[in-house]
Amino acid sequence: MPMEKMNWAKYFQNQDCRMSGRTLLDCLEPCKLCSVLISRTGELMGEFGRLYEQQYAVALFNKMRYDIEGGGGPQNQLLHRKVPLKNKSIFSGDLFQYLEENKKWRNRFLFIPDSYNINYYENKQAHDRGLHPKGTINCAGYRVLTSMEEYLELLNTSLPGVKAKVGSSPFLKFATQFPLILWHPYARHYYFCMVTEKEQQKWNAVFQDCVRHTNNGLPEECKVQTPAFTDAVRLFRQAHGHYGTWDMMCGTPPQILANLVMETLLPEMRDLITPKLKGKMHERQRNWMLISDAVYGLVQSQTRAQYEAVVQSCEAGRPPLETTIRTDMDQIITSKEHVSSKIKALVLPKAEKLLKVSIQPYISSILDALMEPTSRGFFEVRDLFFRELVDMSKNLLNDGNKEKLGEHMEKISMLAFHPVKMQSCYEKMETLSLEGLQQRFDVSSPSVFVQRAQILMREQMDDAVYTFEQLLHQSLEDQEAEDLCKTSQRCQDRVIKKFDYDSSTVRKKFFREALLQIFIPYMLKQLSPSCSAELPRFQELIFEDFSRFILVENIFEEVVLHTVMKDIMMAVKEAAVQRRHNLYRDSIVLTNSDPNLHLLGENPPIDWAEEYGGGQEEEDGENAGDPEAQKRRRMKQVVSMIQVEDNVFVLPNESCLEVPAVDNIPEEEAEVRSDTSLSQQSEKQVPNGTKKDVNKNAIDEKPPTNGSAIKEEESTTEMSLQGTESKSAIDCAIQEIENAVQEEEHELRTQKTEESSSLKEETAAEEVKPTSNCEEGAQLNPAYTNKDSPSSTEEEPLDSPEREGEAVTPSDQQENHITASTHDSSQCDDSGFHSPTNEAAEEKHQAGKEECNDSETGEDTGKGESAHMDHQ
Repeated sequence: MPMEKMNWAKYFQNQDCRMSGRTLLDCLEPCKLCSVLISRTGELMGEFGRLYEQQYAVALFNKMRYDIEGGGGPQNQLLHRKVPLKNKSIFSGDLFQYLEENKKWRNRFLFIPDSYNINYYENKQAHDRGLHPKGTINCAGYRVLTSMEEYLELLNTSLPGVKAKVGSSPFLKFATQFPLILWHPYARHYYFCMVTEKEQQKWNAVFQDCVRHTNNGLPEECKVQTPAFTDAVRLFRQAHGHYGTWDMMCGTPPQILANLVMETLLPEMRDLITPKLKGKMHERQRNWMLISDAVYGLVQSQTRAQYEAVVQSCEAGRPPLETTIRTDMDQIITSKEHVSSKIKALVLPKAEKLLKVSIQPYISSILDALMEPTSRGFFEVRDLFFRELVDMSKNLLNDGNKEKLGEHMEKISMLAFHPVKMQSCYEKMETLSLEGLQQRFDVSSPSVFVQRAQILMREQMDDAVYTFEQLLHQSLEDQEAEDLCKTSQRCQDRVIKKFDYDSSTVRKKFFREALLQIFIPYMLKQLSPSCSAELPRFQELIFEDFSRFILVENIFEEVVLHTVMKDIMMAVKEAAVQRRHNLYRDSIVLTNSDPNLHLLGENPPIDWAEEYGGGQEEEDGENAGDPEAQKRRRMKQVVSMIQVEDNVFVLPNESCLEVPAVDNIPEEEAEVRSDTSLSQQSEKQVPNGTKKDVNKNAIDEKPPTNGSAIKEEESTTEMSLQGTESKSAIDCAIQEIENAVQEEEHELRTQKTEESSSLKEETAAEEVKPTSNCEEGAQLNPAYTNKDSPSSTEEEPLDSPEREGEAVTPSDQQENHITASTHDSSQCDDSGFHSPTNEAAEEKHQAGKEECNDSETGEDTGKGESAHMDHQ
């Protein structure tokens, strides 16, 4: 079947292609189109392979020459962590995901390891058991969207001619009003939604971090393969008329090559397939997304195999190339300089004229546009690092032992990889704007520079944290008895000074590279038509033995680069002299100038929790026989650090708020709004303070309900809290309830509560005798009850029995006990000698808790009454 006659929509319908069972890629296999795509991909990869082989030899020569002659550039003063995320994970939690196969929303547990790939599971239990994820998302090339409007706008641009009408209903209705969408120009789209706005903000920061990290997929430590690859991609795009920055230069080499092929192949497919798509507008858009995803997966499999073959071939031929370079290094350099002088005589007059007219007037304005948000972002990194250390010092003043220090340092050690805390630094760079300059210099968008600066911010933060760790650890070993705060302060001051110098060096290098990425493609595009025809004749000046290491196209670009480099260096130097952005002189520290510090960089990573005694001993002991469970538990420690604000309640062993059960997902937005308004109304009705005050009280309640104490004397503590309620506390709680509900419902509930209380009083009189301890509890408990009572009105009812079992926490238990005691005034007399083994008293306590839950949700309290009657 020829490609131009393919009816894609009908083909997919006939093949019954769904994401479950056979995939779209499976459906493409029998089709002749598959062979067409493979053939077209092979042609493009063959062209790229020839460019890569040429650039590989040039990159190898440059690397060996640099090793011999030396760089001489500024060296970092901060230490660099070699393996930043060993045995760590980034984030995990529950949210809703839209499933393409059945067009329904389902609750999914997401786990993000140190690879920054998003693994999603059926539930948390599946992950804890070590099962394989239901799917994995590699975020390279994706964009994170927070609204359906943004998504539809991008969807319309991806398929010209098939656009949604204004005001038309979208093909996807979100389960909540807080969506997150992962959009890709070629690959499958993913749809998520959260329960609250704070959860949306948290997951947005995490997803943005995943995109940021996976986009940075080219390893900088590969001094031959990476330069050869980037130069080959740039020359390939220039040969097809694409100059300037490229947004899809992201991910690993096979992913970038797939983007490169799709950039050429997709317009052809779109022109042929779009007229053949049938059905409604949304159906055509959805079919196009499925087609594009299937083709992208096929292309990526081909580019991966062919790229690996090219790299393997080049690596196999590397030894003889190295031998030739070592033998003829001087002659190769002499020949290259001779050819460069000839090309410079041809290019330099034209380049200088272009530079004077079209480049120099814009250097200062573009530099200012880059410096402002970048400097503010690095300042925020410095302030965040400083604030975290100051907070640690304040906490050490109250309890300055090494165990507390270990707990704080365990958190600070992963500060650079904390997506939520680092978000304030990244946001400063988001304000970068190059309006008016993008079209002139063919800059697709500032996102390339934004993400690069954000990666540098994270690296600088981790270098500062790692250097502080090593200095502090050395000081603690040398001076055991010294004050921890003073030791920390000295290390902090030393690291801050080193950070200021390194930050200045990194920023100036970033400014130079950004200006080159903006100006060089523009100059090449302007000069190539008049110079390209003259370049082949210079190839005759190169000896055949050296022709693999000297390419006239590369020399032409080097001449253009050196022409504009002098003006860029001068502009950056003048900006540093002005001191407006605190740009200092470059670091000139030699490798052996600070031997103690550089020796520390060779030390193994510090496990603060293990070395100084953290809180993991009990957890590790519980899974001593399961190494995989221990590994997963250790990885979760970083996840537990990720919290947004103090007033966001985090469940134990969870990193985000619990979401409702699947059966309780509201189908209409009106239901979601009503639930949100009810939650906000309950917060407004809390007396004597705002929501923030209530949460402060909730936090203060946690010490009395320590988890270990509950495990030892659970029933005794619970009944003593109920039994020591005084009448003044009950009146206060009842008054608060009267302010929150209508008067008629309150009178009915009070009637039923009094009947239930009388029954409990008779039962208590028969089983337990009052003692003098009750009087003491009645004297002490009113203030405690008055302090805790406002927090009880903030709790929302549980949606289902499953969620009730998962969402009960120690603070929830305490609030339920206190609320229950406001309805059970007669229990004040039976708290004196209550035994933990008294089964009858435990049954009565459970019935009181059920009655409390019924009264909070406005339901009938007959459930609690029947429980007491059964007990009697």
